[in-house]
Amino acid sequence: MNTITPDYKQNPTTAADNIIAFALGFAAGFFVLFIFYKLFAIAAIGGAIVGTANIFVTVHSAINRRLLKLRTQFFDLLEAMSVAMRAGNPMLKSLASAKKDLMLIYPADSDIIAELNLIIGRFNNAVPLSESFSELAERSGLEDITSFATIYKTIEGKSGRADEIIRQTQQIISEKMEIEMEIDTMMTAAKTEVKIMLFMPLVILGLIGYAGAGFMDAIYTTGAGRIVSTAGLAVFAISFILARKYSNVSL
Repeated sequence: MNTITPDYKQNPTTAADNIIAFALGFAAGFFVLFIFYKLFAIAAIGGAIVGTANIFVTVHSAINRRLLKLRTQFFDLLEAMSVAMRAGNPMLKSLASAKKDLMLIYPADSDIIAELNLIIGRFNNAVPLSESFSELAERSGLEDITSFATIYKTIEGKSGRADEIIRQTQQIISEKMEIEMEIDTMMTAAKTEVKIMLFMPLVILGLIGYAGAGFMDAIYTTGAGRIVSTAGLAVFAISFILARKYSNVSL
């Protein structure tokens, strides 16, 4: 039985993932900087910086994806627990029943199965379920799990309405997830438009720079032109960062 405590703040990416992230970041940074400056050295240095930064972005995204999966799995756990408790099973037996149900959906090495192994194992060693749920909430940092842990700690051993409370908690999480999915769906078109709007200036600059018969030579050969290029690059970078920040639905 796997009783290793999962660390959700740990980097889940591999060396190959980091190499790919660096390569993609380097290519993007080199492409953009070369269009703005047409200097190989600056483009290469900037590409290396962007590639390195993209490794951290990739790690952050991988952690968020893992947490999002855990949140979905925890929702399924509450649903399975609610069904078992409505059948009259106590909390621990409901957890065991939910684990059997979830193993039909998720692999044995999934986070929720590992957490259930840990929770059940700790309970058999006289650790209260409320403490295990609170510890999971602290490790994951997920608001939904934190809310459930707080509620369960309050009612543990004091209420016969645990099944109803779990069902209500599950319903609240479900409604939140549905709202976030609707928002993400509505923003899909906006995200596509933003990507096009960010990409088109690069295409225009590239076309004019290479097919403009010297029309933009001043940008690449004079001090004032370099200043204009730098200002344009700053606007592009800020626009890109803001577009990524405000187009993502947080957990």
